[in-house]
Amino acid sequence: MKKIIFLTGTRADFGKLKSLITKVEESDTSEAYVFVTGMHMLSKYGMTAREVEKSCFGNIYKYINQSEGDSMDIVLAKTICGLSDYVKEIKPDLIIIHGDRVEALAGAIVGSLNNVLVSHIEGGEVSGTIDEIIRHSVTKMSHLHFVCNGEAKNRLIQLGESNKNIYEIGSPDLDIMCSSNLPTLEDAKDRYQIDFDEYSIFMYHPVTTDVRSLNKKISVVVDALIKSNKNYIVIYPNNDHGTNIILSEIKRLESNKQFKIFPSIRFEYFLTLLKNAKCIVGNSSAGIREAPFYGVPTVDLGTRQQGRSSVESIINVVEEETLVLEAITNAYGKKVIRSEEFGKGNSADLFIEAINRDYFWKTELQKTFIDIKLAK
Repeated sequence: MKKIIFLTGTRADFGKLKSLITKVEESDTSEAYVFVTGMHMLSKYGMTAREVEKSCFGNIYKYINQSEGDSMDIVLAKTICGLSDYVKEIKPDLIIIHGDRVEALAGAIVGSLNNVLVSHIEGGEVSGTIDEIIRHSVTKMSHLHFVCNGEAKNRLIQLGESNKNIYEIGSPDLDIMCSSNLPTLEDAKDRYQIDFDEYSIFMYHPVTTDVRSLNKKISVVVDALIKSNKNYIVIYPNNDHGTNIILSEIKRLESNKQFKIFPSIRFEYFLTLLKNAKCIVGNSSAGIREAPFYGVPTVDLGTRQQGRSSVESIINVVEEETLVLEAITNAYGKKVIRSEEFGKGNSADLFIEAINRDYFWKTELQKTFIDIKLAK
């Protein structure tokens, strides 16, 4: 049995990994271990570790990797320490990490320095802010790659990665999005006591490389949301530097009946709410990946997701009140065609097919930079 550690640090990446973990759990040749850390372990953000536990996976280990106010480098160091001990105890054959958070970087560092194969989900993406630097750094410390599309694959090849170690499987969260087992809209509204007939979703995260202007930008955005006179489901930002600035502005909405505010929403319920929303406003990747797949318009604010997608359902504007209000109005009347830019919802099948190949496990631990001329 191959031992596979899945590292999850946020509600978002767990949604990406969940279908893959399930496939490994069902396999006769591999065994899943889930290392739960990051935002999952913070009560301020809903203690979403409980949602991981409700998935009833066999081997779950929880680790607190940060205290209030820790900078990203400290979180990285703490995660490395905890994960290193866990890896030495479990002795895995593979560590699977996702995306562009510091927890993913910790997973890549621990794996590569301990001669454990590392597989990166959704490398080759354009993220913006410090996230993009982290994502490409994770790529260079990973041995195997599961990407969403050919464009991402080409970026990895441009970074010197071997074509034979790149698997194009789409975005794994689409598997859950296509599931017939998602809760109904009525169930989702009942669970979270949402009484809106019509609503949009608002999610806005810090841009860590531009924190100085964050206070002004989020204040303008909140003003625009209020003036739009529409209903919103508001979900807390991630815990990057600057999150308290955003949370301070969100507090202005607490007494307004047109806003329902949540630290976190369980992924399956979030998908149902998103699928039935008029639009999604903010700078979350959900507006770039999940919303277009459902045919839901996106008002994408600022530069955080710049360059990630060019589908017509995404309206990108800077954080100026008039422009935000105009974009929201346009989004409400926008007719959108569903996009399959990031896959078709069969990622887990393609993933398990890949790891069941003998040569997958024969991947060399010693990486070699592949010159782009040779790659062609």
